[in-house]
Amino acid sequence: MRRKIAAGNWKMNGTGAALAELDAIAAGLPTAPPEVVICPPAPLLFRAAKVAAAAGLSIGAQDCHMQTSGAFTGDISAQMIADTGATFVIVGHSERREAHAESDSDVRAKAKAAWAADLTPIICIGEELDEREANNTLDIIGGQLAGSVPDAVTATNTVIAYEPIWAIGTGKVPSLDQIIEVHDFIRAQLTKRFGAQIGNALPLLYGGSVKPDNAAHIFAAGNVDGFLVGGASLTARDFLPIISALT
Repeated sequence: MRRKIAAGNWKMNGTGAALAELDAIAAGLPTAPPEVVICPPAPLLFRAAKVAAAAGLSIGAQDCHMQTSGAFTGDISAQMIADTGATFVIVGHSERREAHAESDSDVRAKAKAAWAADLTPIICIGEELDEREANNTLDIIGGQLAGSVPDAVTATNTVIAYEPIWAIGTGKVPSLDQIIEVHDFIRAQLTKRFGAQIGNALPLLYGGSVKPDNAAHIFAAGNVDGFLVGGASLTARDFLPIISALT
């Protein structure tokens, strides 16, 4: 059985008051819940990790630098993230790739940096709308997998998240057939590269306008092992039904 994971990316939202949602999420978890990971803004990581430790949740950062230290004003190293008590970090999110011109090689370096700090990277991949409309989705996804995922992957040290860029925050959701096609393709590529034992055990998350009313429908896809959720993860009210869809 592959790990089931519900990860929430708070993006640039929330102050200390928002940490009350962690207790609310923990209090409302279903019996035998999936692994729940909350990725708040960097200033909240330390406090979030303290709350999460008592609540049975995991905390992750939204990005890390590939270097351990240096003259990188405003950046945060994986070691600094680990020092807060966080155990995950998102790398290669489309908003980072686009707004900060991050390449596949940058993402690969960040994933390696996460491993060096004993963090689990959630490596994001996904296509633009024009790439989808030109029927280039699988070529794009295959290239990002090859370029962004390091060679030393194991079934427990990495999570892959497919987020079609055109669906993030737009309310547009791919059809179940489209989600199945991409997740099956990713699984096949991982199995081909890393072997069946690793490739079949790596968790694959779906992200992109996941809501309480569509989560169970999306989870019906056989190679969807969980979700990377944006806005709907900001409150227990919206996130708990998504978590419950994985049970």
